[in-house]
Amino acid sequence: MKKKKVLYILLALLLLYILWLSCNLIRFKTYKSLTPNANLKEIVGSYHMHSVFSDGRKHPDKIAKIASQASLDFIILTDHGSPNYRCLQSQGWKEGVLVLAGSELSVSRGHMTALAFIPPFIPFSQNAEEAAQQVAARGGFSIIAHPYSKVSWTWGESSYYQGLEILNSDSILRKKFLSSLPYLPAVLVKPEYALLKMVDYPQKNLKKWDELNNHQSIYGYFAVDAHFLYRPLFSLLRLHLRLENPLSSNFQTAKNQVYETLRKGKFYNAIDAAAEAKGFRFWAKKGKKIIQMGEIILLDSPVILYIKAPFSFAKEIHLIHNGKTILRSPKRRISFETEQPGTYRVEVLLKEKTPLAKNVPWIISNPIFLKEVKE
Repeated sequence: MKKKKVLYILLALLLLYILWLSCNLIRFKTYKSLTPNANLKEIVGSYHMHSVFSDGRKHPDKIAKIASQASLDFIILTDHGSPNYRCLQSQGWKEGVLVLAGSELSVSRGHMTALAFIPPFIPFSQNAEEAAQQVAARGGFSIIAHPYSKVSWTWGESSYYQGLEILNSDSILRKKFLSSLPYLPAVLVKPEYALLKMVDYPQKNLKKWDELNNHQSIYGYFAVDAHFLYRPLFSLLRLHLRLENPLSSNFQTAKNQVYETLRKGKFYNAIDAAAEAKGFRFWAKKGKKIIQMGEIILLDSPVILYIKAPFSFAKEIHLIHNGKTILRSPKRRISFETEQPGTYRVEVLLKEKTPLAKNVPWIISNPIFLKEVKE
C-alpha cells in the first residue's frame, strides 16, 4: 500500500509539473514589432557558430538553410583553426543568406575570433597580441570570445582587439544548465522558451566592457556560439546592422558592407526570441552633424542624444554613461542633452510578461563616444 501511495503521489506531482510547464508554454509569445520590415538598410544576422569543419554538428550549407528559415540576412561562421581554411572556403550566398566566415583562434590569453582577414600563408601566432596584430595586418579585426567562461580570457593590453562578447549562448547553457532543468523539456516543444529562461544578466562582461571603453573604443557582441540547436539560437541572439545602403546582391560588396559596419560599431544587439527589436535606433546630433553608434565626437559644444524604441509593448529605456544609468524612460522616443564627456550606450528592458529575467537587457546598443577637447 505504501508503495502505491508513493507512486500515486509521484504521478500527481508529475501531472502538476506537466500542467505547470504546459501553461507557461501556452502563455509564451514573442512580442512583435510594428516597425515595417521594408527598411532595407537594417539587416539582421547571427555571429559566432561552428560547423562540421570543427566541432559543430552541421555543414555550412545546412546551417545557411536553417538561417534562411529563421529569416536572417547573414551569418558569420567561426570554426576553430589558425585559421580554418575549409570554413573560409564555404563563404557565399546560400539559400538567400549571406554566409561569411572567420575563425576562432586559441591563443595565449584564451579564445578570440578573427573576422574579415585575407587568409594567411602560415598559421597565426599563438601569442594573443601577435595574432591580433597579424589579423589586422591582413585587413581583419578580432573579438575577445566568452571572456569569463570555458577558456577564460587573461587580461593584458586591450588595444589590439576591436570587440568583446557580452553575451555568449554556449556560456549561458553551461552556466545555467542545472538550475534550468525544470524548463529543459520545453526544448522539444518551444526551445526558445527554455533558452530565454537560461539567459542571465552578464554583469562581469558589461562591467569589463564599460571599463575598457574608458580607454579605447570596444564594440559589444551577442554571440550564438552554436554547435547545435542552430534554429532556436538564431532566434535568441542577433546582431542588427544599420547599413548606409541596402545589402548588395554581389557577394564581395555585401561582405564588405557587413564587415565595415561591424568594424565601425554601427550595430546593436537584441534577444529577438523575447521580442522583435527591428526599428530601435540610437544616435546623436551636434549642431547639424549626426553621430551614429560606434562613432567618436569631440565635445566642443552640447550634444543631444536620441533614442527611438517604437514598440507598442511595455519596455524601459536605460541611458548609460560610463557604466552608470543616468536616465530611465518607458517612452518610445527620448532625447537627452549633455556636455559631459564619456561613453554613452543604451539598454532596453522588457516590462511585459516574458521568460526573460527582468534585469536582463533585451537590447544593448553599441556606444557613442564623446571626447573632451584637449587645449
